[in-house]
Amino acid sequence: MEDGPIRILVPVGSLGAGVREEELRYGLERGAQAIATDAGSTDSGAAYLALGKSKNDRGSVKRDLKLLMKAGAEAGIPVIVGTCGQAGGDLNLDWTRDIALEIAEELGLKPKIALLYSEQDKAVLKARNAAGRIRPLPPLGPLDDATIEACDHIVAAMGAEPYVAALKAGADLILGGRTTDTAVIGAFALMRGAHVGASWHAAKVAECGAQCTVNTGEGAGVLISVGADGFEVEPLSPSNRCSPHSVSAHMLYENSNPFRLTEPGGVLDVTEARYDPVDERTVRVTGSRWEPQPYTMKLEGAAAGRFQTIMLIGVQDPEILSRLDEFHDKMLHALYQRARRALGEAAGDFHISLRLYGWNAVSGDRPAPDTPPPREVGVLFIATADTQELATQIANACNAYFFHFPLVRDKELPSYGFAFTPAEVPRGPVYEFKLNHVVEVDDPLELVRTVWIDLAEKGGAHAQG
Repeated sequence: MEDGPIRILVPVGSLGAGVREEELRYGLERGAQAIATDAGSTDSGAAYLALGKSKNDRGSVKRDLKLLMKAGAEAGIPVIVGTCGQAGGDLNLDWTRDIALEIAEELGLKPKIALLYSEQDKAVLKARNAAGRIRPLPPLGPLDDATIEACDHIVAAMGAEPYVAALKAGADLILGGRTTDTAVIGAFALMRGAHVGASWHAAKVAECGAQCTVNTGEGAGVLISVGADGFEVEPLSPSNRCSPHSVSAHMLYENSNPFRLTEPGGVLDVTEARYDPVDERTVRVTGSRWEPQPYTMKLEGAAAGRFQTIMLIGVQDPEILSRLDEFHDKMLHALYQRARRALGEAAGDFHISLRLYGWNAVSGDRPAPDTPPPREVGVLFIATADTQELATQIANACNAYFFHFPLVRDKELPSYGFAFTPAEVPRGPVYEFKLNHVVEVDDPLELVRTVWIDLAEKGGAHAQG
């Protein structure tokens, strides 16, 4: 390892969330040697992988990336972005690539760009599955060819190695496909020979930018300094601070075990880690360990499924609010009967659900019997069928029952507040993840394709790997 700590500027938790120029300046003044950020996640569901599109709008991503590319060029340090375009598929990465090329032209920059593609060929995965090299993660079972074939896009989450290789080859800008958040942040320190456990732990702490600070709304990013036996983390906003609690608590983020984090090629163990304040703003962490393991990459596969149409009403009737579970069950039964009578066998294998927002829509669990009635609830109707036309026909058939269903038959028909007219809202296909598996690899780069674009040279892009 070179003399002194390796300093990595993590400007924001996700590209497009709002990089702050003053924080970039602070991090560069503090000696940042690389800029690294995540750009995606599975948090928002399977649609972004299945469709190959970003959740973030293009303007926000371009703004942030423009600031990072300008700062990186002026400081002469690399910019590293992982899980581009929200889901990290080839289309998502190409979308971000086009933005980067547009920025380079506008700023007059000529970076050497490495594109790391991690979308997988179905035939390759079928062969590996047949060889017993793909394993399920709970709660899924063994993988079959039909499930692989049903996916619109499949990605394998990269570790740090493809980024290390690109950095060693002189990349000024790395745009990666699907990658673990920590691998994106830790790659530069690992490439420079910093302490392995500290590099991974620092990356885990910094993956969401200022979320590891005391005042999470005060600033966007952090600076990590990784050394020979530990690391330090400080906010990029001078008015913010880190504490031992705020730093240690981030091991709980998206992780079922607060002491162990599984990554491609190993496990980060922080059981013996110490968190000590350096000053009012900075925390030093020592004792993090890295346990090498057989190398695996997590597979994520997404696809479009059946179609849905929704309707929404609001209910303030005190009698209904005092008997919500009964109301739900009676209405759902009536809606199924109505749809079957209206459409018959043509409806196919349809499904209707009612979600009572303000009561139990989030959990789906029935509240305890002594739970007081809410002031109002929103009732969301969802019809799921094989086609959009069928889903909408089911909603149309159920319309009158949904808007006027009486809890007690011998009373006047009620009318509930409806949000839209026409009431039915076709929402398109249901997108779902079909894979939650890991694939074994002998070489961390064997399922990764690297494409280079060197704007300083004539001839354009060329592929490698």
